[in-house]
Amino acid sequence: MKSWGHGLALLGMVLSLGACRDADTGDLEQQLASLRADPGELALEPLPPMPVYHSVDYRFADQRSPFQVRLPESRTLPEGDVDLAPDTSRPREPLEAYDLGQLDLVGTLTVGGAPSALVRAPDGNVHRLRVGDHMGSDFGRIVDITAASVQLVEIVPTGRGGWIERSTQLALDG
Repeated sequence: MKSWGHGLALLGMVLSLGACRDADTGDLEQQLASLRADPGELALEPLPPMPVYHSVDYRFADQRSPFQVRLPESRTLPEGDVDLAPDTSRPREPLEAYDLGQLDLVGTLTVGGAPSALVRAPDGNVHRLRVGDHMGSDFGRIVDITAASVQLVEIVPTGRGGWIERSTQLALDG
C-alpha cells in the first residue's frame, strides 16, 4: 500500500514539473539551427612566442650549504668558567620556575630601610622579593632594588661547558 502512495506522489511531481515547460520554444530552436549552420569566425589573437628556457647547473656542491647557519668568524662562543656553575643543591625559589619575560615588576617598597620588589607571576600571584632572592629560569640572583627596577645577575651556560654571569634587569612598566 505504501508503494502505491509513493508512486502516486512521484507521478504527481513529474506531471507538475512537465506543466512548467514553455510550449513556445520554436523561436529558440530556429535561432540555434541558424547558429549551427553558420557559426562565423572568432577573431583570436596569436599566442605570444614561448620564451626559451636556459637551465643553470649548480656547481657549488663542494662549498658550504646555504641552508646551514654559520656563526660569523668574529662571533665565537666564550669559554666561560666551570667553577661559576650555579648551586643546584640549594632549594629552588617559586619564581625560578618562570622565564624573566613572564614576570612583571609591579612595584617596590622600602620597609625599615630594606628595599623589596613586588613581582607578579604568570599565575597572578604577587611575590615580595629582597636582595639575594632568586628568580628566573637562568639562576637569576637579585643584587639591587631601585624605585623603578630590579637588577639581577644570571648564571647562563656558554654552550662549551662553562658558565658566565649576565647582568639584566626587570623594570616597572610605564
